[in-house]
Amino acid sequence: MRDRIERRLRQALEAELVEVVDESHLHVGHAGAQSGGGHFRALIVSPRFRGASRVERQRQVYAALAQEMESEIHALSMQTLTPEEWAERGAS
Repeated sequence: MRDRIERRLRQALEAELVEVVDESHLHVGHAGAQSGGGHFRALIVSPRFRGASRVERQRQVYAALAQEMESEIHALSMQTLTPEEWAERGAS
C-alpha cells in the first residue's frame, strides 16, 4: 500500500520527492484501524505546490489519493513543500 501511495503521488503531483511511512501499527485498537484503513505519514515535494496555500496543497494530495481515501487510508498526515522550501530546509 505504501508503495502504491508513493507512486500515485509522484505521478499525480509530478513530485520530486515522496516519502510515505505506514504508521498503522501505532494505531492498533483505534476505531479507524478496525475498518482496515491504514494510518500514513507523507512528505511530498512538488513544484505543483508553488503559490498554493497549505489547504490547497492538502486538497491536491487528497484528490490524487481519492480512491485510496475511500477505504484503504483512514488517516493521512502530510507535509507538503515546494522544491524551494525543501532546499531552504537544507535537504536535497
